Amino acid sequence: MYKKIIVAVDMSAFGKAQHTLQRAAALSDDGGEIIVLHVVEDVPNYIIIDVPQELVTDAIRNAEEKLVGLCRTMKLTAFVDIRTGPPASCILAAAEEHQADLVIVASHVPNISNYFFGATADRVVRHAKCSVLVERR
Repeated sequence: MYKKIIVAVDMSAFGKAQHTLQRAAALSDDGGEIIVLHVVEDVPNYIIIDVPQELVTDAIRNAEEKLVGLCRTMKLTAFVDIRTGPPASCILAAAEEHQADLVIVASHVPNISNYFFGATADRVVRHAKCSVLVERR
């Protein structure tokens, strides 16, 4: 069905990643490509003085190790892409750079903060130039 699928994985909800990757594998064409994407959010400037630089570096390394390990365990051939920045912007940029024809994002049950700030999934759905599947679990 899809030639290139971006699967956005939030490491704080890592338990959902396997199900989402299984969904991507089922939707992928034979010979299709799956890109597993995790975004490490930037540390705000007012906090950066108190936070050691290793925190971001360790988060990147940890995410990559866990995602590569999960793909290996699932016997899933996938490219792991770790980025830093605002999650929605990074997901949208990755979709364009990789020329994805589907983005899969997980979403949580909305709460009041979503109405003021908006959720990452909401932003991706509104601005993506390809199909978006919102995985609600």
